[in-house]
Amino acid sequence: MAIKFKLHPQKAVEVAAMFLKLHEQPMHHLGLLKLLYMADRSSLGKLGTPVTGDFYVSMPKGPVLSGVYDLIKRQAIPEISEALTIWSEYVSPIQNHKVRLLSDPGTDELCENDEDIIHEVYSKRGHLDRFELVEITHQFPEWQDPHGSSIPIKVEDILKYVGKKPKEIEAIQRDAEHELYLDRILSYA
Repeated sequence: MAIKFKLHPQKAVEVAAMFLKLHEQPMHHLGLLKLLYMADRSSLGKLGTPVTGDFYVSMPKGPVLSGVYDLIKRQAIPEISEALTIWSEYVSPIQNHKVRLLSDPGTDELCENDEDIIHEVYSKRGHLDRFELVEITHQFPEWQDPHGSSIPIKVEDILKYVGKKPKEIEAIQRDAEHELYLDRILSYA
């Protein structure tokens, strides 16, 4: 079975908000998407879990977080009804290809490790323009050119390419399945 995580809209908006605050000005939506992907990828490598829990796809301009991309475009995510409402409260619609922070969501959902990863990704790559970020993500081995469409990226592939061993990947899969199971039970309570 493929490794799946669940997108946590509040956490995703807090991650985006941190990047936007660090940037101190509106950010091109493509640049934000690349930094978000890099944060999740880095977290998978360091912690074995993503920061956002989103689903990944290869697109012509590199890998992206599929759910967050929908939110940036102001499209609802069917399985998470509140996601667009949460996102829209804090992040502006795209204007001239840029988004900005409308208000600060805080960081209650982020742990210290999450914040460290966000700061590290921004300090290394936040100064680059969107095209440089696209070029970097085109070098990630999990990205495949979808030739105008999109192709799902398996979490297992990302984990393999960031250096996780098969036994580690199996443990991450068990933990992810357990997390999804608990999430389903708690959502019915």
